[in-house]
Amino acid sequence: MFRAAQSGPAKAITANRLDNGLVVFLDSNGGWTLDIGEARVLGDDELEEALAYGQAQHDARVVIEPYAIDVEVTDGVPMPIRLRERIRAERGPTIAYGDAERAELAARGD
Repeated sequence: MFRAAQSGPAKAITANRLDNGLVVFLDSNGGWTLDIGEARVLGDDELEEALAYGQAQHDARVVIEPYAIDVEVTDGVPMPIRLRERIRAERGPTIAYGDAERAELAARGD
């Protein structure tokens, strides 16, 4: 069963974009990125505020169901600890899917 992150040293906020369903991560500028390497890494003291921002983005219909995930930071790059989140960070299912959508977003700079 899915369990959201609790307390601990490093977190990131993830969600799905409302317009296309792709997995995104909250970045340091308050935007959403497809790349886990660009995700804002949060401590426990920042978590509540970041989750509130994610909820506001949900209410504004930018993303769907934002939640915190546990991450380990290695060489400055966050990586989810749980397998489910690693699969999501690696851009989705373990089968080929959504490559055309990702290419289109990258071309537009989203």
